[in-house]
Amino acid sequence: MDLASHYNNLFTESCEKISNDNYVIDTQIDDLCDNRLGITLLIRPSEEIKNSIQLFLNELKGIDASQYYYPNSDIHITILSIISCYDGFDLNNITIQDYVAVINKCITGLNKSVINLHGITASPSAVMIQGFPSDTSINDLRDNLRSAFKQTTLEQSIDKRYSLFTTHLTVVRFRKPIKNKDLFLKTLHKYRDYNFGKFEIKNLELVHNDWYQRAEFVKTLSDFKI
Repeated sequence: MDLASHYNNLFTESCEKISNDNYVIDTQIDDLCDNRLGITLLIRPSEEIKNSIQLFLNELKGIDASQYYYPNSDIHITILSIISCYDGFDLNNITIQDYVAVINKCITGLNKSVINLHGITASPSAVMIQGFPSDTSINDLRDNLRSAFKQTTLEQSIDKRYSLFTTHLTVVRFRKPIKNKDLFLKTLHKYRDYNFGKFEIKNLELVHNDWYQRAEFVKTLSDFKI
């Protein structure tokens, strides 16, 4: 299935679930005892694009401020969750340079792809900005990383949750029952084909992160120039 069709099917199915109160509320967002941590390879859009996204989020906040809205500092696209967040993960138990070495090998010759952020989609638990890469470089990199890490004995949990092939940005998570649900859905449809802009991938970040990539818990482990 192509990326546009995947996003479209996800949006249609999720809006129906939201309309029927079958959406998923994340009960751990406000849990002060949530110690799930891991490491992730990611990219971040430009500040201009983040600010464009905030205009959309501000409109949703005006309808229902009780949901979890991502600040600019936390907005990202996951290239690969190398160690998915889990309770008890300790950075001291791995050797960061071993992971950096694998990634450096895999990014050799990587193109400076452009990602076009056009429209929004949703899941039963979140709202996302749709990302469309200009070529196959990101998914080629993902495949190379999958193959390279499988050939090592390094701790990793790649694709344990699901096999990632999209370039979306999660910007809202549901943490309370949605207020003004009809207007909330109407606003999602309003931004269904909104152009948030495009940016060139100039670097990747390997980070130690919590489940929500909150800046206060994120530590940059390495930065990779493309």
